[in-house]
Amino acid sequence: MQVVSKLAYTLLVLFGLTVAFTACKNDDQPAPVLGITSVSPTTAPINSTVTITGTQFNATPASNTVTFGGNAIAEIVTASTTQLVVRVPANAQNGAITVATGGQSVASTQVFSLGSRPIIEKSGNITASETWSASNVYLIRGLTYVKSGAVVTIEPGTIIKGGDATLDPANQQKGGTLIVEAGARLEAKGTATNPIVFTSNKPAGQRNYGDWGGIVLIGKSPHNRAANTGFEGGISGQLGSFNEPADNSGTLQYVRIEFPGIALTANNEINGLTMYGVGSGTTIDHVQVSYCGDDSFEWFGGTVNAKYLIAHRGFDDDWDADWGYSGKVQYGVALRDPNVADQSFSNGFESDNFSGTGQAAAPATNNGLPLTSAVFANMSNFAFSGTPSAANTAGGSGAYQSGMHIRRNTNISIFNTLLFGYPEGLRLDNGNAGGTGTRANMTAGTLQLRGIVLANTGTASTTAVRGDNLGTTGITNAEAQTFFNTTAFANTVIPSTAVATLLLNANNFSLTAPNFLPGTGSPLLTGAIWDGKGADSFFDKVTFRGAFGTTNWTQGWANWDPQNTNYN
Repeated sequence: MQVVSKLAYTLLVLFGLTVAFTACKNDDQPAPVLGITSVSPTTAPINSTVTITGTQFNATPASNTVTFGGNAIAEIVTASTTQLVVRVPANAQNGAITVATGGQSVASTQVFSLGSRPIIEKSGNITASETWSASNVYLIRGLTYVKSGAVVTIEPGTIIKGGDATLDPANQQKGGTLIVEAGARLEAKGTATNPIVFTSNKPAGQRNYGDWGGIVLIGKSPHNRAANTGFEGGISGQLGSFNEPADNSGTLQYVRIEFPGIALTANNEINGLTMYGVGSGTTIDHVQVSYCGDDSFEWFGGTVNAKYLIAHRGFDDDWDADWGYSGKVQYGVALRDPNVADQSFSNGFESDNFSGTGQAAAPATNNGLPLTSAVFANMSNFAFSGTPSAANTAGGSGAYQSGMHIRRNTNISIFNTLLFGYPEGLRLDNGNAGGTGTRANMTAGTLQLRGIVLANTGTASTTAVRGDNLGTTGITNAEAQTFFNTTAFANTVIPSTAVATLLLNANNFSLTAPNFLPGTGSPLLTGAIWDGKGADSFFDKVTFRGAFGTTNWTQGWANWDPQNTNYN
């Protein structure tokens, strides 16, 4: 009996051990985790493809986010749970590659580095159509003309560098400038993940305002200057007397233009993007101009429309409309370095009907018509985050003046726009003594300023809204203020003591990583007015004032720190 009991006990122990062992073997395995096992190749140029092998990727391409060395988001070509094929983005940095999906994120242990690409030089005249490939880097030397009948097509992700004056092959000391003549086209269609970049030829850390010229588009749309009027900066040719409002100079989409604005002649700079008589058949959207040595965007006549523009750390004006420009623009943001302004006084908007001294400078040809009658909507301009100053800036050649300087018989209109931190918010200028026009347009109701917010504007010596105060021929401060404060126009002045009520983002004024989205409950998210010229079908009838509602349309393609970007 004792033997049986011992045997039973032994069997029971063995059974327990078996159960325990089996239980151990059947424990749940750890859930698979996101991982990167290899990156191939680890050195590649921008726009080439890289294969990332690993675990737990999402087979839906859009459900993965892949970044190269920071915030450069890559286009995902194909995706499976174990492999991603991605395209190296234009603003990729050396460093680890990161994959994020399903709430997880992992970085590669292998370090990725950008590879060099062949450099193709461009200069002189381009007389036949050609395509610029993202597998090359292009260097523009001197004034480079795309002649009538030729089309230059640029692939997404292509890097184009502008040479400085020392690289001019004609020995004329002209910085590299791409000039698209009337009858030619530039087809530069980037993407949100693979923008096209025009930038300085200098290495990272050594770039500066006006390293090269910029992009000049010349079209056949109407302007109000004489046909024999020449172009700024010594560019060859004349405006002509074309009358083709729907003319097409090509496409600029998801394009960055960095460090342009060189002085091609003394005190005569090229702008970041210069448009002479550019027609409405041209497509312009998602264009960023950074560190321009003159105006970021300038329209000389023409009818071209645009959306989603960025003027970043410009030297002179951000949006300059002259010579009868009559197009429409919606969504634009300008972020200024408060330490940099121009000797001509830097403004957010500057608008003339003509350039010159006094109304007498209006040309006999065309009798000064068409009037500059552009309509801008949903723009945001940011200068000083603190007290605005009208003193000469430490890093520039002059001082800040106005959020809007409207003068010389212009008929411009601006809707639902925020201007923050200027010594003056608005200056309505009838012209020099003897001038006429701006007051007449204001009185007639064709110059329309509506839904505008002026915030943190005015200094001890100025007011938020003022006229030119030139005696009987000028516009007095009282007249300008009465016009701006018309109840039906729904304009607002927010003093510096109340700017916190706007609920701007904490990073709104960051020069290298801004975020412009207003906080929940911000009064900027409502109050837009769309009457008068704002009723035009071109404009999205959004509710917000300023350039942003709840969507950050700069994300992915904009670069706020081009000084330190490797563009090999």
